[in-house]
Amino acid sequence: MLIIKGLTKYFAKNSPHETLALDNFDLRIKKGDFITIIGSNGAGKSTLLNLIAGTLQQDKGEISLSGVMINNQPEYQRARWIGRVFQNPLLGTAPYMTVEENLSLSLKREKRGLRLGINKNLRNFFREKLTELNLGLENNISKKVGLLSGGQRQAMTMLMATMFKPKVLLLDEHTAALDPESSKKILKLTQDLVMERQGDLITLMVTHNMKQALEVGNRTVMMDRGRNIFDIQGEKRERINVDDLVRQFSILGNRKDKYIEDRMVLI
Repeated sequence: MLIIKGLTKYFAKNSPHETLALDNFDLRIKKGDFITIIGSNGAGKSTLLNLIAGTLQQDKGEISLSGVMINNQPEYQRARWIGRVFQNPLLGTAPYMTVEENLSLSLKREKRGLRLGINKNLRNFFREKLTELNLGLENNISKKVGLLSGGQRQAMTMLMATMFKPKVLLLDEHTAALDPESSKKILKLTQDLVMERQGDLITLMVTHNMKQALEVGNRTVMMDRGRNIFDIQGEKRERINVDDLVRQFSILGNRKDKYIEDRMVLI
């Protein structure tokens, strides 16, 4: 289980530009949950993922994973249990290394040394995994990653983020920078890779697409001004539509004066 309790984060604290990014944020996530996270720009979605991953440090609050407090652990230690895919396909891979070198690097994690140790068995394993992506990457295993298309790179990043069997997978608008067809493929790949874990993985996916937020995963969390204002799952989630979700945002976020603007941002 991933437990987030009282998480608070300021930017530019004690300055004229002080911003409260997360405001006493609470969330309990059980193993197997696939949560989609929505909210307008500045709601704190990416900040939340950065705090879980250890990219940022909280000002207050606790984060525990499988009963272990991780909020004071550095990012490189948390990387043993946390996989991550960013919005930008250029992030998450080394462009001047080959496909197989990137995959080997992702398996090393906490192991020391720069030797990648790619042998015949490992290369065959990589080919098998790449074949499952159905993007022809198994035939380009020696190709520099920087020469791949955005969709191919993001698919590879997804594979790298899940191949080492993490406990948590963080997806930060990972389809937003792709063309519609590539976006559709990556979303399907995401669902397939999560399903492969058979309920043994916690997944958090930030998205601005409200239709996607209701169709993917089993639970939806809505954020506004650093707070968790709406958390829905099960039959209740199955019964609501995008208009219902927008209405909830307007009411719970006390944004009646900004309803039109936020509707445009969120859908």
